[in-house]
Amino acid sequence: MPQKPSQPMPVRAIPKLSEGQLEPLFRRLNLAHTRRIYQEVADRAEKENWTYRDFLALLLAEEVAHRKQTRLQRCTRQAHFPFFKTIDEFDFTLQSTLRQSLLGSYLGPDFVTEGRSLILYGKTGRGKTHLAVAIGYRAIQNGFDTLCTTAAELIEDLSNASAKGLLQQSLSTYTRPHVLVIDEIGYLSYGHDAANVLFHVVNHRHLRKRPMIFTTNKPLSEWGKVLHDEDLAAAILDRVLERGRFVPLDGPSGRTRHLNLGEVSPFKAERLRISGINGSEFPEPTEPYEANPPQGPNAQAEFTYFACIHACYQTQGPIAAFRFPEGPYSLTRHFIQKATVKTRILVRQNSYYQSETS
Repeated sequence: MPQKPSQPMPVRAIPKLSEGQLEPLFRRLNLAHTRRIYQEVADRAEKENWTYRDFLALLLAEEVAHRKQTRLQRCTRQAHFPFFKTIDEFDFTLQSTLRQSLLGSYLGPDFVTEGRSLILYGKTGRGKTHLAVAIGYRAIQNGFDTLCTTAAELIEDLSNASAKGLLQQSLSTYTRPHVLVIDEIGYLSYGHDAANVLFHVVNHRHLRKRPMIFTTNKPLSEWGKVLHDEDLAAAILDRVLERGRFVPLDGPSGRTRHLNLGEVSPFKAERLRISGINGSEFPEPTEPYEANPPQGPNAQAEFTYFACIHACYQTQGPIAAFRFPEGPYSLTRHFIQKATVKTRILVRQNSYYQSETS
């Protein structure tokens, strides 16, 4: 069917508006950024002899870019991330099996449109929340909205609402966002109805293909104990993993890897016991002296210096480094890092001296 020819646009007289008269027009059209920059752009267009099309194109491009940036900031603020991290900041070299390519499908729009979910599992400090925040932020960049909350906050909020008969109204807070991040499953204890209220959220989002990201330090087999209901925990995991993936994280803790805690104590566990059933968390620095008391003409001096060192350990005062005839004796790294490095005391070959304060 032939199209009708378009009607020519009626010729209108060009209105002569002052700058003050343009302001209300920009406001009415919600062109806040254009209102701020149009005069500068107009002056530049006159100097460089732009065409009307080029002038209009730049104004529109600037307005769109500004709105996109404003939306990104607003959605990031409303997401309530505990901190801001991106996927580029995550150190994948610390992981033995996880690579960024394995998370590629979670960094694009398909993650949201296909309703995929993710469970990030690992010990504390392995970067679970970092990855969850980064994926949630990438979803915002892709045009979706994200909400991040802890499991304890979600369960407490919905439990209180359920007790007041307002559960359905409160559920919308957690079912409306395109992406929901639930952090720290298993870190804290929950009320008896934890599984019940969490199931409502998971089931609602599962039916509407709304993605979820969980972080947890508990194996999936322990979620029943954590949530106080084995059956509901199984139902939750069944829905999450139908279109989701379980990703374990290993490697050292990102918070304490600089401390080399794997090398904290050179002593055997049985030598740490000083009282009670379980041994002390860290070895007593006086224990080697009790097992091997100093000998020789300066034994009393050595023992006195070691007593000073022990006092430093107890008060977190000056630290001491020292050496014995049979070889170097190293205090635990915890001892060294907790104390303030101010003074060094060296004992060598049964002779000793005190160095200057460093």
